[in-house]
Amino acid sequence: MKTNNNRRTFIKKSVLATAGISSLGALGFSAKSYGNILGANDRLNIAICGLGRRLGAYYDPISLPVSNVNLVYLCDVMKSQREKAAKNFAKRIDHNAKLENSIFKVIEDPQVDAIINATPDHWHAPGTWMAVEAGKHVYVEKPCSHNPREGELLVEYQKKYNKVIQMGNQQRSSSPSQEIINAIHNGEIGNPYKATAFYSNSRGRVVNPTKAPVPEGLDWDLFQGPSPRKEYMHDTWDYNWHWYGWDFGTAETGNNATHELDIARWALQVEFPNRVMVDSGKYHWPDDGWTMYDTMDAVFKFEGNKTIQWDGKSRNSMKTYGGGRGTIIYGTEGSAFIDRSGYKQYDRDGKLVKENYGSGSEAGTALGGGGDVSTTHVYNFFQAIRGKEKQNSPIDEGAKSTLLCHLANIASRTGDVLECDTKDGHITNSRAAQKLWSRDYEKGYEPTI
Repeated sequence: MKTNNNRRTFIKKSVLATAGISSLGALGFSAKSYGNILGANDRLNIAICGLGRRLGAYYDPISLPVSNVNLVYLCDVMKSQREKAAKNFAKRIDHNAKLENSIFKVIEDPQVDAIINATPDHWHAPGTWMAVEAGKHVYVEKPCSHNPREGELLVEYQKKYNKVIQMGNQQRSSSPSQEIINAIHNGEIGNPYKATAFYSNSRGRVVNPTKAPVPEGLDWDLFQGPSPRKEYMHDTWDYNWHWYGWDFGTAETGNNATHELDIARWALQVEFPNRVMVDSGKYHWPDDGWTMYDTMDAVFKFEGNKTIQWDGKSRNSMKTYGGGRGTIIYGTEGSAFIDRSGYKQYDRDGKLVKENYGSGSEAGTALGGGGDVSTTHVYNFFQAIRGKEKQNSPIDEGAKSTLLCHLANIASRTGDVLECDTKDGHITNSRAAQKLWSRDYEKGYEPTI
């Protein structure tokens, strides 16, 4: 009940704050005066909300002098996460960020210009639209939404409040990826007609969840946030929320396919599919706590006879395509292999004709981490806020790629072949699937737009 009261208070404050920013700007200055101050100083006040496995991706972009940012808050619902993050940042920056449990308090602070939203999946969209309502820019980790409707909402919020929202599909900021995508768009492999996106990992057995006391230092009510309330189950809060049902996570497809499907869609220049077909199942450790599929083959058909195939193997790390993750683009005159390390381009006979490969430091299938591409992507977000760079991943693009993951998950959950409207991706044929377009929210967390 306490959290709901905080949420209602936040809504009232955010409406007033937004009205104030639009007319008088921040801290009582006129919008023009505030713009001049920001332009002269150029320093952004940043908060990180969610201090789990993606935290390592933010050390460099936050601490690099060229970023010119001030880390104001380190926010997480687990006390030990806050303390660990503070200790690690103390080695990299010359000031101490405030440690905060509540994302509401961070968002309400008028000092904060932007937040990095690295919370669990079910908090991605709600945390983002709350921040945008309060006048913040947001870098939201993938997937940008927990369900298809939330992706649509993020686009609506961005248009209404005119804030920068960037999803953490960091390969959009990779120079080699940009180079080969431009080559594909310029016809160097002919007409691209198919993409195979893949991910192979050797995740092991997970604990079977059982009722347990809430771990010391964890705000379980705030962890659940927008999700309807339930009892705490052992080992839920620390990463395994990904695999324990659909309340918090989006399975492996939302967790990792977001990246490769984004590259595939970008290369083929397609938006919404007309059909989605999925073959999936849980094949490894059938008696463990993993409640979703661990293996998925999905096919997305698009207008113009273009196809994206997803081959996801969470618990079998055979490198079917020569790597742990990546995307292969097939064209009428050649093909290209693309991953976070670069690309290799081939002619129709399979001869290597060009490559830019092996120079990147971004993690592949390892948990967490970061690397040069993540650093560049976050820096691009900072510069887009300042108006100095074009945004590499505007939220409407991120939402379209994330939608493919949601459609695959919905097809897996219902067992249906999905027919979709090519104008917006909406499901047209399955009532069971249509019911999964959105979710039930804890009272007080419903979107307000």
